[in-house]
Amino acid sequence: MRSRYDWVIWTGFVAGLVLTLGLVVVPVLGGIWLSFHSAESFIATPRWVGLANYAKLLVDAGFWRATLNGLVYALASVVLQLVLGVGFAVVLNRRFPLRGVVRGLAILPYLLPTVVVGVTFQWMTDGSFGVITALTRALGLGVIPWFESPLAAMTSVVLISVWLWTPFVTVSCLAAMQSIPPVLYEAAKVDGASSWSRFWHVTVPQLMHVLGVVGLLRAIWMFNKFDVIWLLTKGGPLGATETLPVLAYNRAFNLFDVGGGAAVATMGFLVLSTFLALYFRLTSRDREQLAR
Repeated sequence: MRSRYDWVIWTGFVAGLVLTLGLVVVPVLGGIWLSFHSAESFIATPRWVGLANYAKLLVDAGFWRATLNGLVYALASVVLQLVLGVGFAVVLNRRFPLRGVVRGLAILPYLLPTVVVGVTFQWMTDGSFGVITALTRALGLGVIPWFESPLAAMTSVVLISVWLWTPFVTVSCLAAMQSIPPVLYEAAKVDGASSWSRFWHVTVPQLMHVLGVVGLLRAIWMFNKFDVIWLLTKGGPLGATETLPVLAYNRAFNLFDVGGGAAVATMGFLVLSTFLALYFRLTSRDREQLAR
């Protein structure tokens, strides 16, 4: 019986290893290999150019602009997600009527397909019949150019991203709050601490590690986001929302510079690898503390 279970476990392990190699490792290595070549399409014969593609990137203003846009987008999105996620978690951690229903509704945005949210937001902000446009006109603000000006376009993609992925932070923080020993709050009450003091001196310290891991994980995902930006702005206007994934796509599929697009993707991969190293460092430290 045990040998049969061992066979099943090893079969699953080998299958998972093959899938990982085929779907992750091989494409990554293939992209890195392409970054050292020049090719006008994916069916053309690549020509070895060494580090020429990377040398071009280092003096390319578009590459540095895309890097800065990615950092701004990731930082703004993550900060807002953490702040709102903690606030919503504090509210959902309290007892009130229909708390279970409200908790279920709180994660609804996280369940919606990104393409549905993007298209819906475009309809709502349409200059002719959009609901949000009608509201801004009623308030005397006129028609807001959500995707025509650089600042408005970046604000739009950030707000949509915050609405979509704040539930992830909320659920993570809510789970951490429910694991805080009640005796800590009782001791704070005995000492005369107010609600704000209990939150700041009891809740926040207990959430710091979770916030660090979740924030770093969200930063990795947001820096690598492609779908939201492509659906809403395609990197425009004038490259104001073009991040590294969008730049890599444009280089490879629109400008037919496969080697240059692969170089951009590889540079983004190196940046994400740094974030991943920090993430694994934090999680390994957490495992060490639990082991003690």
